[in-house]
Amino acid sequence: MPVFRHGGKALSRYEFWPGWIFYLPVVVQSLCQGIRYRDFRLPLVANPGIALGGMVGESKSDILSQAGRYARQWILPFTTLRKTTQPLDSQIKIIKRCLAQRDLNYPLVAKPDQGCRGAGVKLIHSDADLRAYLQHFPVNARYLLQKKSTHQAEAGIFYIRYPHESKGKIFSLTLKYTPYVIGDGRSTLRGLIEQDERAKHLAHLYLPRHPEWADRVIEQGAVFPLAFAGSHSKGAIFKNGNAYITQALAARLDRIFDDYPGYHFGRLDVKFKDINSLMNGEAFEILEMNGASSEAAHIWDSQTPLREIFSTLLCQYRYLYEIGHQQKQAGYPVPTLGTLWRAWRHEKRLVAAYPPTD
Repeated sequence: MPVFRHGGKALSRYEFWPGWIFYLPVVVQSLCQGIRYRDFRLPLVANPGIALGGMVGESKSDILSQAGRYARQWILPFTTLRKTTQPLDSQIKIIKRCLAQRDLNYPLVAKPDQGCRGAGVKLIHSDADLRAYLQHFPVNARYLLQKKSTHQAEAGIFYIRYPHESKGKIFSLTLKYTPYVIGDGRSTLRGLIEQDERAKHLAHLYLPRHPEWADRVIEQGAVFPLAFAGSHSKGAIFKNGNAYITQALAARLDRIFDDYPGYHFGRLDVKFKDINSLMNGEAFEILEMNGASSEAAHIWDSQTPLREIFSTLLCQYRYLYEIGHQQKQAGYPVPTLGTLWRAWRHEKRLVAAYPPTD
């Protein structure tokens, strides 16, 4: 990762405001766009290869499985399973067979097949971890077990491509830093968090993940990661990486999406070897592909001015409506708002039942 930029505000005063505040102008603009194009549902068809365009309730595995032979080599291997009512021992035996068929081994990353904002993401090191994950996972819901990347660096890359064009553009690049504290041999984890300019404001996210460590002294020089999932709402630190956007990286994504039908708008979450390799369009692995409800996540950099957050969201949604309009003109059927409502309610129920995120 590029060297973390210190200085300025560790946490902006509006970085964790309720989401509706930021999206209220988007709703107003969307009403205007719906009137302009005579259809308020256009975002639901922007990505015709994804259910509801990826606005809500999309399946991670369904999206990733659409990749062709070339695109597939850039995606971290995974398998998809469903939590059943069978005894856990029986389920784990089935899981182990599936993993062996796909040459997957621990460590693995477990995540819900339907989810958002890092909900239910866990690092799995053993059968015991897997058992604990399944115990707290809702019955009949699907989950992914994905190979843990050997790369440590992570980014979110927002890609936009008009249906009639052969090349797209990178709208946003977000660098995702893992928050951590360093032990001094005297302070407990709780104390180290309380002493950190940013972490002290997010102790409610970090401490519940490490209850057995909260009141233990962290040894001198030991690095203690506070979060695993690369989600801002779960405590990861996002920084604006737009300066690292290159034509070479955009060209690589163009080639990948030449082999990926029906995807025109959304954010890729990737792990990469180093920033120079990423800028050259090399040595990165796709973890997930998100659709119409994606955010250009660089806006959650603590140094981003409020006006830029609003202007970026408004800009990306103008793109979304325009692409949806072109897809409708091309003959793709637009889902109903009732379908959207039912999918949203289903996803909300699932997310509430998922295990805590690492």
